[in-house]
Amino acid sequence: MAFTDGLVFHRVDVTTLDSWFADHLGFDPRDTVSTLDWLALPTQVLAEVTGGAVFHDGPGELTSARSRLAWYPDDIWRYVLACQWQRIGQEEAFVGRCGEVGDDLGSAVVTARLARDLMRLNLLTHRRYPPYGKWLGSAFARIPSAATIGPALRATIGAITWQERENHLATAYTAAATSHNELGLTDPLDTSIRNYHERPFRVLRAERFADALIDSISDPEIRALPRTGSVDQFVDCTDLLTAAPKARAVTTRLVG
Repeated sequence: MAFTDGLVFHRVDVTTLDSWFADHLGFDPRDTVSTLDWLALPTQVLAEVTGGAVFHDGPGELTSARSRLAWYPDDIWRYVLACQWQRIGQEEAFVGRCGEVGDDLGSAVVTARLARDLMRLNLLTHRRYPPYGKWLGSAFARIPSAATIGPALRATIGAITWQERENHLATAYTAAATSHNELGLTDPLDTSIRNYHERPFRVLRAERFADALIDSISDPEIRALPRTGSVDQFVDCTDLLTAAPKARAVTTRLVG
């Protein structure tokens, strides 16, 4: 802080709830929140709107709206979880497949992506909106499963060979699968690691968890959505270029 003779920007804005919701969310949560509203909101925005400090709310309108956004409706939660498992299933074999052809850098990059996706998955499992990159590790460290999965993720990021990366990821996969079974959202699923079809790559076959979660969704419209997920999951979806026209149409609506 320093004295100045000029104008000072105190970063204090005076606004109304109508304007604030429009600027930050694009809709008014005091009204109906649609499926597309939920899926088009970055989880960082949801974390900010529901987690920031409120010093006074006499009418109670902001508190009520924040309560409505505190967590996803059940079917949307199941859908977002399914899409996160789907992301892992799309790439879990690539750690070894890159290594097999001598692309060690590619294997390391895929490993880092999988570590990030596992962190986000575990936050979603514990009903926490994943923040953007700068705060992802801090948020992950606060959830119970971090004590089990965190060491495995640190080890896999630091591993030298693709075989070592696979071994550490296998530990993280099993722990994440165990946490899923503890939720009781689906029938218990096998948490053991297995080969990728007939190829010698160690995977969980994470798409099994995605399938089970999709099957557990009661709303037929949500159950029928393409597995591109919320806007955070869509923007770097592995299968985006080969997605069906319906998937592209839905996700185009999500991102405007």
